[in-house]
Amino acid sequence: MAQSNVQTLPLIGVPEPVKVPAHQHVYEQLRRQILFGDLAPGQAVTIQGLITTLGAGMTPVREALRRLIAEGALVHQGNRRVSVPVLSTDCLKELGFMRQALETELARRAAQRMSTETLETLKQIDNALNLAILRGDIGEYLTRNYHFHTTIFDSADAPIMSETVARLWLRFGPSLRVVCGRFGTSNLPDMHADLLDAFEAQDPDAAAKAMAEDVGQGILQIQASLEFTTIVV
Repeated sequence: MAQSNVQTLPLIGVPEPVKVPAHQHVYEQLRRQILFGDLAPGQAVTIQGLITTLGAGMTPVREALRRLIAEGALVHQGNRRVSVPVLSTDCLKELGFMRQALETELARRAAQRMSTETLETLKQIDNALNLAILRGDIGEYLTRNYHFHTTIFDSADAPIMSETVARLWLRFGPSLRVVCGRFGTSNLPDMHADLLDAFEAQDPDAAAKAMAEDVGQGILQIQASLEFTTIVV
């Protein structure tokens, strides 16, 4: 059979798939591990260990670590080791102040811009979150809780504040995992119902109040965990 001389031409108007750079892929993997507490506060890991577990090269891992250290999500430990910083009481106070200031404003803005579609998405996420609490599924709870909040932040259409809050969550997330592991998920505070009611009513003040209480209760949970650790030690 004669071979065809017809060349395969690219489809006009169809964009080629965007390839994610290796360092970005590694960064996102590590970021998730930190955010959801797979790397515990104070737990040291070696660069070589990360290369092995992530199946990545030295250069992408180093670049991802450089970014995460700059964001305060990791700290150098020497001997080619890094760790998630242990959250102190003073740091927790700063985090609480900044999160309440920024996230209440984001909730206020989100209430003014909330669409029916986004509200329905939030309700679905919260239903899945509640099921995770009932099952005691810590990983699923943390993932759904983060998704719930980031959906609100995205709705606020305030990218600078949202990016800043994302960095704050990198400092906050690992300690929240410790709280869930120590005290379980059944007694976690839930202000999401009040947030959903405020968004449905398109009430910015009620949304800001509910978010302030949600953040405040989360901070108190971590504070209790820090005090518990101090007593035990």
